[in-house]
Amino acid sequence: MLRSQFHFDLPQDLIAQHPAPDRDGARLLVVDARTGHWSHRTIRDLPELVPADSLCVPNDVRVRHARLFLRRAGGGAGEALLLRSLGQGRFEAMVKPGARLKPGASAAVVDPTSRAELARLDILETLPEGLRAVRVHAEHGLDWDEIDRIGRLPLPPYIEHLAEDEDETRYQTVFAAREGEAVAAPTAGLHFTPELIAALEARGCGWHPVRLHVGLGTFRPMTAERLEDHAMHEERFEIPEATAAVLEPVLRDRSRPVLCVGTTSLRTLEGAWDGRQLTREGATRLFITPGYRLRTADHLLTNFHLPESTLFVLISALLGLDLARAAYAEAVRERYRFFSYGDAMLVLNARRVAE
Repeated sequence: MLRSQFHFDLPQDLIAQHPAPDRDGARLLVVDARTGHWSHRTIRDLPELVPADSLCVPNDVRVRHARLFLRRAGGGAGEALLLRSLGQGRFEAMVKPGARLKPGASAAVVDPTSRAELARLDILETLPEGLRAVRVHAEHGLDWDEIDRIGRLPLPPYIEHLAEDEDETRYQTVFAAREGEAVAAPTAGLHFTPELIAALEARGCGWHPVRLHVGLGTFRPMTAERLEDHAMHEERFEIPEATAAVLEPVLRDRSRPVLCVGTTSLRTLEGAWDGRQLTREGATRLFITPGYRLRTADHLLTNFHLPESTLFVLISALLGLDLARAAYAEAVRERYRFFSYGDAMLVLNARRVAE
């Protein structure tokens, strides 16, 4: 299939720049993959929309302040997006301008407003996919805690403002763990409040987190025209023992429905499941495309995604391309808000391998 088949027209004013006033105040387009029918609800309706004994699987990763603003030697501006720690103050990073930030270069990490110097960054070597290995020299250590002190939240490029106080709260889920090195939020989880989680649990739903360290695999745009030519960037995942203990028997005998809260949770389960058990720690490059049949999830809660993105391709795999395009056209007509701070879609009865 071709990337251009996954294009749709999206008015720019539907791209949400700020979150809704309330986390659980988003609209919800409910689409049944089996029947092709849809309805318009709200996130607060979720407990009555999913089966009462569902196992909910969110991604509890924490988004790090991984965006560093740079002042290059000579005074020019630059940026580094730290993707993962390589240990001892070294990180895998995307840098720009790449032509100026080559191995041997050094730059100051600065506050984007005051331009005061906060740390130093050295470019060590070039890595595959145009990435760089960098070393950060900071005053109070060399780990993610120090990066959180000197960096900014890496809001997606379609959000046109730098991270503000509002984003510090609303671009993290309420259930985010202390650990993690994500550079983008698992956005379906942003809609949840403690009260909504409690309402699901009161209906008999379980809450069993996994962790995918969201990186380039999730948000890097496709450039190849053929889907099979797109290479997904590797992303690490972890599945806690407590989650695996509940999910494994259910996945083996399909005794309870599974609701993935977000595409990152879905890709984690699909990448970790071998038909008998879940890998506790690993990495995935899984690209879910039309023709793929899910082996783990029955339902998916997700936000609305970019045209020609790997995530819209994933939605098309669950619904079929025609229904996915029709549902997104309905969302545009009804002026749903798109992307990270936008509204949501609940895909019921996602296609399974046995069906």
